[in-house]
Amino acid sequence: MRVKNQKSGDRQGLGPVRNVLKHVCPGVGHEVDGVARDGVIVAAPTKRIRGRYRIEDLVEKIPEDYRAGETDWGEPVGKEAWERRRLG
Repeated sequence: MRVKNQKSGDRQGLGPVRNVLKHVCPGVGHEVDGVARDGVIVAAPTKRIRGRYRIEDLVEKIPEDYRAGETDWGEPVGKEAWERRRLG
């Protein structure tokens, strides 16, 4: 596929490469790592972790015999009381 380097305001970009980008990132606003290697532009999805932990790592730490239970947070207050009456 041949594309043209285009200028838009103070930015330059390659377009239209939508059919190429759909294989690299899910959509507009998602980050892509881009580098030039030996005259070739390489784009790859960003492997960024949001926050300090990955959910997969946290889930792996849950013991296999763990069973979640209910927690009593006390009596409903404010709108919670109205919601409980309506639902109950």
